[in-house]
Amino acid sequence: MNEMFLERFRALVPKYLEDPWQPEDGISDQELDAALEEHAFTIPQALREFYLALGGSELMEAYHFFWDPEELEIDDEGFLMFLEDEEEQFTWGFRSGDLRVPDPIVYRKNNARGEWVSEDGTFSEFTFDMFEWVFSEDDEADEEG
Repeated sequence: MNEMFLERFRALVPKYLEDPWQPEDGISDQELDAALEEHAFTIPQALREFYLALGGSELMEAYHFFWDPEELEIDDEGFLMFLEDEEEQFTWGFRSGDLRVPDPIVYRKNNARGEWVSEDGTFSEFTFDMFEWVFSEDDEADEEG
């Protein structure tokens, strides 16, 4: 399978953590396959490449928390959940019917209301935008402090 996003995800380490990407920032193919083997579903290519590039890095817990591969689950509404915010007010996921799409649309669930709404962007778009937002918020806080 051709890698579509791996290098772009790896580039987030030097961009935001100011260190060169190292293999330990990611998860190996073998580790990822072992973590996913218990699941009755496959994950989209973009999420797989995200774990390969960043599954062992601090970016997994940068403001929002990406779930470890073995923790992934499909909820009762049929969404594969992969991310939640610090306060656990929101959860992000994909429609289970879209898991074979290489870079599926992301949906956000308001945990209090239990409603899923589209983020109108694919996983890669959402992830790059989210890190840009998280780290620009940090920069603004540094400038104010």
